[in-house]
Order: sequence, then C-alpha cells, then structure tokens
Amino acid sequence: MVDSKQTTLHRNLEDQEEGQGSGAHMISTARVPADKPVRIAFSLDNASDDTPPEDAIPLVFPELDQQLQPLPPCHDSMESMQVFKQHCQIAEEYREVKKEIALLEERKKELIAKLDQAEKEKLDAAQLAREFEALTEENRTLKLAQSQCIEQLEKLRIQYQKRQGSS
Repeated sequence: MVDSKQTTLHRNLEDQEEGQGSGAHMISTARVPADKPVRIAFSLDNASDDTPPEDAIPLVFPELDQQLQPLPPCHDSMESMQVFKQHCQIAEEYREVKKEIALLEERKKELIAKLDQAEKEKLDAAQLAREFEALTEENRTLKLAQSQCIEQLEKLRIQYQKRQGSS
C-alpha cells in the first residue's frame, strides 16, 4: 500500500511539473524510509527579476555578531526570500554605518590630537608671554639700577673733583 501511495505521489509530482512548463522543477525521491530526510530541490524560474540568484545572495557577514546574522531563507517561500534579501540589505547598511563610524572615530582622534597640540602651543605661548613680561620687568629694573648707578658715579666724581680742587 505504501508503494502505491509513493508511486501515485511521484506521478502527481511529474504531472505538476509537466503542467508548469519551464517553471518550478521538483525532484522527488520514492521509497524513502520515514526516519531519513528527504531533499527537495527546485528553482524559481518564475520568480521576479529583483530576486537575486541563489549564489548571489551573501550567506555570511563575518563582521556581524551571531545574533545579527541573516538566517538562511526558506527557498520555497517568496516572503522568506524577500525578508532574507531585506535582512541582507540591512546588514550591508549596518556594515557601511560601522565603517563610517570607524572613519569618524579615527577623524575624531586626529582632531583631538590637533586640539591637544594647539592647546600645548597655546600654553607654550602663554608661558613665553609670561617669561617675556618677567624679562621685560627685569630689564626695566636693571635699567633703573643702571641709571641710579650712573647718577651715583657722577656724584662720586664731583665729590672727588672737589677734594682734588680743595687740596
């Protein structure tokens, strides 16, 4: 009885294939024990042109975490194929965003380094300005001391000349 059901199923599948022309093709295996897996292959020749061929669909995104990986689609469900396609597009967009974030983070590091350098130069300039002010003040003090010394020297010369003239 099982043989006749399997033969009938096989004939029905062949009849369906003939009725679809060059559409979906099925390969069935007759007389498979119930505990063995059955492999059914088909093609989606009638599928819309926007569905990429099976080998064009990226199956792995190694840069994604495991929980973000697109799950393989059920090839007999157009909705599943569409969801998989959308998931792959989202994964690609995610990869692009991550790439852009990495570039922006690198740029941020460069800008922080430039800012640190500018701040260091600003501090150096402020330190140089303070040193300049201190040296200018010291120069003024020294010039004042010099003029006082010159004045005192003049007084001493005058006193010396008076002593020389009075002796």
